[in-house]
Amino acid sequence: MSVAPKPEKIRCDACPVMCYIADGKSGACDRYANHAGALVRVDPLTIIEGTAQKLVPFLGEGAAQDWDGDIVQGGRPFVTAVGAGTTYPDYKPAPFIVSQEVEGVDMVTVVTEGIFSYCGVKVKIDTDRFIGHERDVVYAQGEPVGHVMTSEYGSKMLSLGGVEHLTGGTKSEGRATCAALLSLCNREPVAVTIGEGDTATHVVIEAGKPPVINGDTEKLMRVGCGSATIGMFARQWLGHVDEVVVVDDHITGVLSEHEAGKQLDLPPTGIKIKGRRSTPGRYFQVAKPGTGWGGTDIEEPLNILGPFNAKTARPGMRMLMVSTTGEQADYFELDQDLVPRRRPMPAALQSSTALIAENCEPSVCSVLFMAGAGGSLRAGVTENPVRLTRSVKEALTHVSCGGAQTYVWPGGGITVMVDVLDMPTGSFGYVPTPALVAPVEFTLRVSDYRALGGYVDEIQPVEDVTSEGLRRVAPNGQGHDPMSASHYRWDKGAEE
Repeated sequence: MSVAPKPEKIRCDACPVMCYIADGKSGACDRYANHAGALVRVDPLTIIEGTAQKLVPFLGEGAAQDWDGDIVQGGRPFVTAVGAGTTYPDYKPAPFIVSQEVEGVDMVTVVTEGIFSYCGVKVKIDTDRFIGHERDVVYAQGEPVGHVMTSEYGSKMLSLGGVEHLTGGTKSEGRATCAALLSLCNREPVAVTIGEGDTATHVVIEAGKPPVINGDTEKLMRVGCGSATIGMFARQWLGHVDEVVVVDDHITGVLSEHEAGKQLDLPPTGIKIKGRRSTPGRYFQVAKPGTGWGGTDIEEPLNILGPFNAKTARPGMRMLMVSTTGEQADYFELDQDLVPRRRPMPAALQSSTALIAENCEPSVCSVLFMAGAGGSLRAGVTENPVRLTRSVKEALTHVSCGGAQTYVWPGGGITVMVDVLDMPTGSFGYVPTPALVAPVEFTLRVSDYRALGGYVDEIQPVEDVTSEGLRRVAPNGQGHDPMSASHYRWDKGAEE
């Protein structure tokens, strides 16, 4: 009885794992496969069509099926690094070095996917709800993957990933971190837990979608702190109410004491706020952080009030208490004993709370990928990598990620940050070292590429770019064009 020979395996050299892959199988990263003895890329090279044309959304997932295969149809194309491949083990030129003429200038784009251990995401969560104290640990799949950063105006900030979590901890921590980063960067929801024990907060994060906090979907981002809300809407309350308290975890505002109330000639009301008085009409620490009114832990707003001063307060005085989003609001009148009693809210005050809510923007999660382009990636552009860094700093080379606009941090190296929503879908991959794989493109004039010692012999015209299963997408809503002359020093008349 003859035994069928085992299929011959081939070795993939796209990353340090160096998988042996059998025919018909893919490697550990699911990005490369053995097809009849040839190493092939599973996901397609992505080209942005018409980078100089009108702004349109990315095409749907099925759009590529209707494409006729002409990569230059409909306007100037831009070859992204999505699906391009890597330069590992580093000395090799980038997979695609593509030239084309742009408004009379010979331009070249060096296209490569970077393998990033030094990477992470910065997450902005628009909410007043308390999700954790600064420096609290963020967990995914039970493993630490990041921490809470300083809060920003109306938003909580998280820093997730980084080399300490990817490779500096246990294997399970590295895998959980890599999985969370990959999903977030590819616009998929990720469930995290912030803090520990009974005070832990459970948050579902997805780029471009509202956060889900302890099972509740957040709706609005606050219009401002309590003091700012008083200042913005003071005139709306004039003549309809004697006192307004805008409850906020950070700065609770009191209309009669606030400068806005004083300038509108509102008399003192005798109100007493439990908290630390900052300046007139502005109070800190009226309650603990939480998921209640204005990001505090209270559900009963009267709990932040002390007894009214009988020398100033009077029976029948009208008071509105409202949160910074207008989602919680109550109307009170003082009885004969100067005790606030709930009453039906007058229509004018209902309109004012609706106006607060109208001025609140939708609550969303923003995910920004951040990474440092190290020697491995830069070596695919030039044999002298520091020249590339200098060229970027001198605005001779423009850096993009999947064709999207990046922010390049000042200082040494090439540290980039990019909004994942500006990138084509499926832009990110991973290798099980673990590390994230992300697209990076360097665009510059051919003459400047030659001057920095680039691989000019590897340049090919964009018309000659071929790859199995090319995917075409349209420019994103930001309409960023990496080849626009406006990005470069030479277009601004600077000396070269």
